[in-house]
Amino acid sequence: MDYDLEFEKPLAELAQKIALLQDKSHLEPTEQEQLQQLTHDLQEQTREIYTHLTAWQTVQVARHKDRPYAADYIRLMCQDFFELHGDRAFGDDHAILAGLATLARMTVMFICHQKGRDSKEKEYHNFGMPHPEGYRKAARVMKLAEKLAFPLICLIDTPGAFPALADEERGQSEAIATNLYLMSRLRVPIIAVVIGEGGSGGALAISVADRLLMLQHSIYTVAAPEAAASILWRDKAFAPQAAEAMRISAQELMDAQVVDELIAEPLGGAHRNHAVAATNLQAALCKHLSELTRIAPEQLIERRYQKFRAIGPFTLAASKL
Repeated sequence: MDYDLEFEKPLAELAQKIALLQDKSHLEPTEQEQLQQLTHDLQEQTREIYTHLTAWQTVQVARHKDRPYAADYIRLMCQDFFELHGDRAFGDDHAILAGLATLARMTVMFICHQKGRDSKEKEYHNFGMPHPEGYRKAARVMKLAEKLAFPLICLIDTPGAFPALADEERGQSEAIATNLYLMSRLRVPIIAVVIGEGGSGGALAISVADRLLMLQHSIYTVAAPEAAASILWRDKAFAPQAAEAMRISAQELMDAQVVDELIAEPLGGAHRNHAVAATNLQAALCKHLSELTRIAPEQLIERRYQKFRAIGPFTLAASKL
């Protein structure tokens, strides 16, 4: 896999040297030693770079074209998956992937944002940006999960809800608000995981959960850095500064006590090894499901309420008067 991000240039140079040696049919002892040293250097430099990513670099990793999407995680984690379609009112939004699956011998309900890799898939899934009918499909599936007493798992990966005029006319903001209200009162365990980028109300609409988890190199933000830069500085070129100011990386949100747990990614990001990323995600989901399924529904709702009431603690400065 190529090292194609701007900050990965030193890694790309090492990888190229390694590839040249590996292409040789026969290596001399000195060349074998050189190959081992280069491989070690590549691992160490990758670890150093990815341990100290800036907020903007984290944005780039979270959006990486090879990063596993929701469908990839479901395929790798679950024995089966039965997809549910449509909101029973307008249509089926392919930016929202929803359905039943078996996760570690437990039946769960998935509601996920789904992006696409090539041009055809991106258009089909609308770049992972749901329409109102997508959120209404999600609401329908949430109610079904409650009726059947199945835990709900939401995988978040969207730049935001689709902002077109037609979407506003069909009630985009109302659909999102309805989901926020519905999720706050669901009588089943809810786990939300940001697997890539969690942008704006489009992400929040399926992230009112008992546990909010984030993959190590994901982001969760009130607005995309480009959008924030356009608002604050009237120029998208200031997106890196906006990303730093908003503190949108997983570690920063963990430090701010917004997130309950960070899920480790393979060295160099989840896009380097989908299987390892899925294994880590499954382990985290099973751990939290084991804890949450022991809690009575009434207590679950009360704890969820208190969790969101506690976000954003602050202290008042002493008065000088």
